[in-house]
This record gives sequence, structure tokens and C-alpha cells, in this order.
Amino acid sequence: MFADYFWFFVAACSYLAGSVPFGLLVAKLFTGTDIRKVGSGNIGATNVARTLGAKWGILVLVLDALKGLLPVLLIPPLFVNPESPAFDHARVLSGVATILGHMFPLWLGFRGGKGVATSLGVILVLGPWSTLVAVIGFASTFLLTRIVALSSIVAAIAFGVAQFMQLGSTAFMQQKWSLAAFSIAVPLLIIVRHWSNMGRIMRGEEKKFSFGSRKQTETADPESNSGESGS
Repeated sequence: MFADYFWFFVAACSYLAGSVPFGLLVAKLFTGTDIRKVGSGNIGATNVARTLGAKWGILVLVLDALKGLLPVLLIPPLFVNPESPAFDHARVLSGVATILGHMFPLWLGFRGGKGVATSLGVILVLGPWSTLVAVIGFASTFLLTRIVALSSIVAAIAFGVAQFMQLGSTAFMQQKWSLAAFSIAVPLLIIVRHWSNMGRIMRGEEKKFSFGSRKQTETADPESNSGESGS
């Protein structure tokens, strides 16, 4: 009976792992700040770095990436035999559920981060070579523009294209179809989460990134809360 529900257990455990709001916890525990009430109000690493400084932003970035990587590595083997044909699909399901947990955490009224750092952790497991292409795309765009949202969008597209090039004719075969679907759906989801950023980028209004400090925090702007890029 347990085996009949392994998909549910994989998805549920991964969602719960992804929904741990590290940005909120780090800001509150180490600086006494409710990150939802400063800067853009986003709980991701970008807002933490902008408002509280580099070290806290980097810490949140690492933690959010780890909470994407570790569930995909550790949760599927608890419920699915790694030798089973279903194992690869279980890892993809775990990755999707983890990203959704970060973006839409139950504990915060389904208002989470943009999913970039958590997706990074997931794709490191599912497509390491394509992840390298995505990181190069992010880094090169950021160095040219210093706009996190644009860099995240470029990275998402780069991952999808690189992953399909790597999969080639096997993309929609029985063993790989879920990874191919992931390589379309997750980049699209990240782009949608940055939709308002795209409008500001086109109007030349998107802010360039700079590290802040606790002294520079400002009250959250409700309008920008839905728009700022975050992890």
C-alpha cells in the first residue's frame, strides 16, 4: 500500500523542504529584521542582500540552493528504488515540488521567493552541464547590466536550451520525458515570476543591484514586492 502512494510522499516531503523560508529566518534570527517589511518585501536572497548586506544575502542564497539540491538527492531514494525506471521521474517531481514550495510556501500565505536559487540547487542534480551554461549566462548578463531579474531570465532560458540540446532525440522518450518537461516548465515559471520585472526592464526602470546594509533598509513597497527578483 505504501508503494502505491510514493509519488505523493515524494512531492509532499519535497514541498515541505522547499517551503522553509530561509530568507525570513536568517533576517529575523541574526538581525531582528522582518524581511517582508523592508526593501521589496521579498524573502529571497536578492532582497536580503540589498537591505541587510552581502554576508546575509550570500548565506540565504546558499541555504536556498541547498534546499533545492538536498531534497532531490535524498528524498526520492527513501520512497523509490534507484534501480527503478520511475526513479528519474521521482527526482524531477521532487525538484518541481521543492521549487513550488519555495515560491508558494504554505506558512507565508503562498507568498515566497522567485525560485532562482532553489532552482539552481535542483538543476545541479538534474542537469549539471546545463546548469553550467545557465550560470555562465547569469554571470555574463549580470556583469554587463547588474540587473538580477534580467540575469535570472537569461539563465532560465539558457538552461532550457542547453538541456534540450543535451537530450537531443531522447527528449520525449519514456525515461527522459519528465526531465524534458521540467526543462520547459521551470524556466517558463521563473520568467512568469519575473513578469513585472520584464516590464520595468523594457521601460528602463529596473534597479541595478547593489549590496546594502541594515542602516539602509526601507519600508517594503507593496508594488515592488511582486516584482523584485529574489531567490
